[in-house]
Amino acid sequence: MIKTMRSGLWTCSRCLRQAARAREHQRRWLSSAPGTAQVDTSNLPIDHSTDLKHDDSLLRHVFDSRTTFKDFAKPFMQIGSQDVGLFRNKYLTSPKGFLTFAKVTISRAQKIVDKVLNASTLEDYKALVRDLDRLSDLLCRVLDVCDFVRVTHPHVITQEAASQAWAEVYMYMNRLNTATGLSDQLGKALANPEVMASWNEEEKTVAKLLQQDFMKSAIHLPEASRNQFVRLSQRISELGSVFAQNMQPEQQILEFPSSKLYGMDPRIAQRHIRGGVIRLPTMSPEAAIALRSVHDEETRKAIYYATRTAHTKSIRLLEDMLKSRSVLARLSGFESYGQMALHDKMMAKTPESVEQFLLALSKRNAPLVEEEMAALLSEKIKKEQGATRDLQPWDRDYYMESIRSSMRSRRRDSDFLPAYFSLGTVMQGLSRLFTRLYGIRLVPRETLPGETWDPDVRRLDVVSDTDGHVAVLYCDLFYRADKSPNPAHFTVRCSREISEAEIQEAAERGTASVEELPKFESPIDAANDGMHVSQQSGTIKQLPTIVLVCDFEENRSWNKPALLDYYQVETLFHEMGHAIHSFLARTSLQNVAGTRCATDFAELPSTLMEHFCADPSVLGLFARHHVTDEPLPYESVVDKLRVSRRFEASDRENQIILAMLDQQYHSTLPSKEDFNSTEIYLDLQRRFGKLPPDPPGTRWQGFFGHLFGYGSTYYSYLFDQVLSKRVWQVVFSAGQDGAALDRANGERLKENLLKWGGSRDPWRCLSDALQDDRLIDGDEKAMRLLGSWVDKEDHR
Repeated sequence: MIKTMRSGLWTCSRCLRQAARAREHQRRWLSSAPGTAQVDTSNLPIDHSTDLKHDDSLLRHVFDSRTTFKDFAKPFMQIGSQDVGLFRNKYLTSPKGFLTFAKVTISRAQKIVDKVLNASTLEDYKALVRDLDRLSDLLCRVLDVCDFVRVTHPHVITQEAASQAWAEVYMYMNRLNTATGLSDQLGKALANPEVMASWNEEEKTVAKLLQQDFMKSAIHLPEASRNQFVRLSQRISELGSVFAQNMQPEQQILEFPSSKLYGMDPRIAQRHIRGGVIRLPTMSPEAAIALRSVHDEETRKAIYYATRTAHTKSIRLLEDMLKSRSVLARLSGFESYGQMALHDKMMAKTPESVEQFLLALSKRNAPLVEEEMAALLSEKIKKEQGATRDLQPWDRDYYMESIRSSMRSRRRDSDFLPAYFSLGTVMQGLSRLFTRLYGIRLVPRETLPGETWDPDVRRLDVVSDTDGHVAVLYCDLFYRADKSPNPAHFTVRCSREISEAEIQEAAERGTASVEELPKFESPIDAANDGMHVSQQSGTIKQLPTIVLVCDFEENRSWNKPALLDYYQVETLFHEMGHAIHSFLARTSLQNVAGTRCATDFAELPSTLMEHFCADPSVLGLFARHHVTDEPLPYESVVDKLRVSRRFEASDRENQIILAMLDQQYHSTLPSKEDFNSTEIYLDLQRRFGKLPPDPPGTRWQGFFGHLFGYGSTYYSYLFDQVLSKRVWQVVFSAGQDGAALDRANGERLKENLLKWGGSRDPWRCLSDALQDDRLIDGDEKAMRLLGSWVDKEDHR
């Protein structure tokens, strides 16, 4: 899943966790100090001009057949025992290497800082934005790989070394954040018309982003206020972490006589019975199942109250965090925290624009919710044999499940669907889809000793039919006990142009022999820590490197494939949507590469991929029975989607109210003496909800952990759902007549939207892709228009 805020001025991560990147095996460095930057062909990617059918078949089998994967990797495991470094980063051959990497990085970063602080000539200031972008890239090289290793690497010693390296670089970054020199120099550059005239669109965008980052870190304030800013930021971080990690209900355990839970699956109930009493942890999956299945209304009511009432400690933590954010915003010169968070990193720009979007969306969605409510009430009347009581909050899940169950009973059992979705066929399908749309394919590549963190990790090279090797993708897709169960997309080294000056510096460093530093094979190799580069039109760039992490259950039967259910396939498509953004948006500056764009824009490519996942022509590319090779009966997917989305409008209403709540909590309200987070939530439900509101006495907001991570940007989930559906309908004609596989449509999306990363105004990207000039200004009117783009889902 994608991050809402950078963790610091120089960290560019947009995902919850990030990872590392890789580089190809090369010759020894023969020329230590060339006079000019020469392109050494040994640093360029391998020739991938192999048989396309072979690559396509191999892609499936390296994921579906352990024998194939083992044979594929075996010859290269015998080349030698020398450790090439994690992701082929030559510093990372041992835990100690992380600390060396951090030390070297800080030393190089300080040289750039000194250069920027001493800038005085016109040429110095013209180079300043690229210098700052390089500074950002250097620090992110360490922070991003360490972020990934700390949460994914199986060895504790390596995790600890990565944590220490991360801390050292983060402390250095904070020192930069609290000094005014860099900000002052950037301000001088931005104020110079000659400098501005020399910068291209991408450079101007990055300069303004960095200036806004400085402003958000209170660099313009007097020293005492800056110190207060730092203290407040630390307090918010601590409060938010404790709140998100320790959300608890007021009532920890639910106890009922076993007879009261009639309707619940007896196999589940049996596991919790002691002496005729069933004891369920309040926030357990079993309690949620009981709410959907138990026939006794009073029991459901008791469960509902318990699961919707957070502990008073959680509420205090939440309100303290919100009040602290309000103080921080006012200290920084903003009216509210929402205004502070939205004004530079979001398409919405202002809380007022978000409000217009949510109000329009709510208005459009309300009639659809009323239809669903009528169906629920009708089901209740039918089950209660003519009773005409109103629908209660604890009735919703129960009668929704009742209707869905009857829909399932009228169709074929969908348990057979995974037989058509082996992991290898899905990866094959993604490659075929990307080839059709964008002219890129996924090619299996052998890994060398030390390159990956687990033997089951597969490496894929991303190859373009016009540009050759354009990215590296590592796939860590199988369950491990030491791995987070959450699917994730990690970006490490985004695209960035490597200048001749950097290569010259690397050449000069190569003349000095330092025992603890790795030996590089060329100045280009050293300039990128031994990781992949590409050459296009004489320009040398870092290759994007991505890691996809999932938690699929591997089939332990020898040579049997892992089979995915439909929603796991959808998850893989979603995460690959983030990756395709990184593959295609290979900008010159890393601050705007790939998914480093407006936060409420970053989920568009990934959410769009969910529409492709449900398209019959796309599924026809790959979905075949893993034994018989018969094609998937598409009507079974339609049935599954129809059931799962039967109450889509009601689910959307809940998300709208949560997004409104997020906005209210980050408005000026927390600064008021009578701020009451519970009353605000209940009032929003009453005013904008068609579903039964929570009863007095409940306080569900204490379970809304996203309030810490999203902080006034939770609306982006709905925003990207609306945008992705519109792009699907307009650019890809909702898949009609094979439009989901039309290269012209893929090029339209790539050229107008995907390739720009964050270097172009997202409203312009969207306006161009949709060919809709009403969006170009990105104002409240445009946001209101987006909110009106909601209709009932059609599953024909």
